[in-house]
Amino acid sequence: MTENRNGPIAFSKMSGHGNDFIVIDNRSEDIITNWSERASVWCKRRTSIGADGLLIIEPGKAGDFRLRIFNADGSEPEMCGNGARCAAGFAMEKGFAKSQMVMETEAGMVGAFVKDKMVAIQLTAPSSSEDKNFLDIDDTHIPFYSINSGVPHAIIFRDRVAEMPADEVTKTGYAVRSHPAFEPAGTNVDFVEIIGPGRIHVRTYERGVEGETLACGTGAVASAIISSRFKGVGEPPIQVEMPGGILTVDFKSEGNSFEDVWLKGKVEFVYEGKIAL
Repeated sequence: MTENRNGPIAFSKMSGHGNDFIVIDNRSEDIITNWSERASVWCKRRTSIGADGLLIIEPGKAGDFRLRIFNADGSEPEMCGNGARCAAGFAMEKGFAKSQMVMETEAGMVGAFVKDKMVAIQLTAPSSSEDKNFLDIDDTHIPFYSINSGVPHAIIFRDRVAEMPADEVTKTGYAVRSHPAFEPAGTNVDFVEIIGPGRIHVRTYERGVEGETLACGTGAVASAIISSRFKGVGEPPIQVEMPGGILTVDFKSEGNSFEDVWLKGKVEFVYEGKIAL
């Protein structure tokens, strides 16, 4: 069933360092539709609005609002770091949340703080942080680390990450993402290089988008924590350089546990429009 009581749907196009989203305010719950199907159509580039994901703002029970996240392929992940930052910026701009807020996500309650274009979110504590393991792909023994920073990530360290050809990121990223070791849901894949004390360079292949994105918030967090735990990158905050810009990851650690995890960076309103169902 599809019902729309208000004609064409208003949306905002937002970007967190190039990780872009369609944002729709459905706190009134006037729009009843299959958001998964809408995401797979509206997120297509060149033939529709185009985005890495669709964000739906709904009324919250325990927080200021509830955030639902849909990837470009229509799948619904538990969390998206840059998506949550864009949602916080949207809520502040539209006036239904103050500069400090809490949103409900499938990964749990996420706190946020907004000041001008800078938005920081406090993520739930990462889980399933594992020591180095190996994958066999095309006769190559690939070392990786795994961690769940709201969604699962496989971390692969290598040199000259910035110089990796885009097709290599896509090919290797997809091979790891779809490896039987990560069935059934798959994993996001981060290629990481330590470039200095407190600084790393990261490129991410995102499941659901099925390609490289210009930035990935949960990938920045996952890469920063694994780099701190296993590679001696230094004490947080850690600057994470991604193709779309620099994200800052801060956290507290005690042994193998991490808490008080914050992700900070800019968000931008790109444009606003309306689209018919």
